[in-house]
This record gives sequence, structure tokens and C-alpha cells, in this order.
Amino acid sequence: MKSITIKGSERESVGKVSTKALRNAGAVPCVLYGGNQAVHFSADAAAFKNLVYTPNAHTVVIELGKGKSFNAILQDIQVHPVSDKILHIDFFQLFDDKEITMEVPVKITGVSKGVLGGGVLRLNTRKLKVKALPKNLPDFVEADITPLEMGNKLYVTKVGAPEYKIMHPENTVVAQVRISRAAMKAAQEAAKAAKATPAKGKKK
Repeated sequence: MKSITIKGSERESVGKVSTKALRNAGAVPCVLYGGNQAVHFSADAAAFKNLVYTPNAHTVVIELGKGKSFNAILQDIQVHPVSDKILHIDFFQLFDDKEITMEVPVKITGVSKGVLGGGVLRLNTRKLKVKALPKNLPDFVEADITPLEMGNKLYVTKVGAPEYKIMHPENTVVAQVRISRAAMKAAQEAAKAAKATPAKGKKK
């Protein structure tokens, strides 16, 4: 999985006054969990642009100076309900020998036979939770829709890879090809035409 580097500074004070001052200065207060103790730090709001405002999944390298560096993933984010300004971010520390669960986007590949026949592709699940060691976390889960006929569904059991485990029930639908109104109307008209046409060998 691709990684983004966030350069920040450890916080000496975590009170409301200092937190407000950080936000007024254009910084975002953050906490890193998962280690022996929580690490409080801050970074410029612009540093999170490629991490937060994207559909892609990333791991994060948090650099706090003085040789301190942590591998992590974004765990939770708080934004202002009106301005959408980032108020606070929680991270979870990664360790090479410990599996982690996170959401990654679904990437559709192939051309569905059902879509070529007039069906409509619907992506039911845009992200899937996967569990793996940090080195095996995928950038995305590939979903090949080529075999899907009109009316077929692609279940979560048909996607994924041995390097990671998908944390969803087996009946979870990733994508499906629905019958379009135009295709349904054409089928109905064809059925009516077939009924109206006399069979060979029969007299009217």
C-alpha cells in the first residue's frame, strides 16, 4: 500500500487553550494510539490533504523530529459540521508483525456481458474491510465483473487475494448488473410478439 509522510511536532500541552491556539494557527491536533502510550502531536492542515480528501487508502509515516518516526493508519477524523475544517485526527500505530484491519476501495475491472447486453452496473460496496500484515495491505480490492450476466451479482467470496482476509459475510454483494428499463421493456415487447405470432404449421 502507498504511504504518505506527515511531518509534525509533539505537543507539550494538550489542554483546550493550546488546542484552540493550534487550530487558529492552521494546525491540526492529533493523537497516535496503539503503542505503549499515546503520542500527542500536531501538523499543518495542508499536510493531510492527500490523506483525507481522496478515495484512496494509504498508510502514514509520522515524522516528529529528533529521529522519531511512526508507521500508522488513519483511524478517526473529526471535522467541523459547517466549514468541513479538520478539527482532530486519531491514528493507530502499525507494527510489522501485527495484523491490522482497515477499509480499502474496490476497483472494478473487466467488461460485464450483462452491461454489454443493456444492463446497468451497480457498485453495492465501494470499500471493503481487509485484515493483513502492514506489508500485505492492498491499495484496493480488485473486482472483475466480466462474467456477470444481466441480473447476476458478484459476491465478496469472488474477490480478494491470499495475502489478506476480507472481513465481511460471504453473502455481501460487491456489484451487480441490474436489468435496465429499456432492456426490460424490450424483453416484454419480444414476449408479446412471440405470443402474437402463430406457431408454424398452425392455421389461423
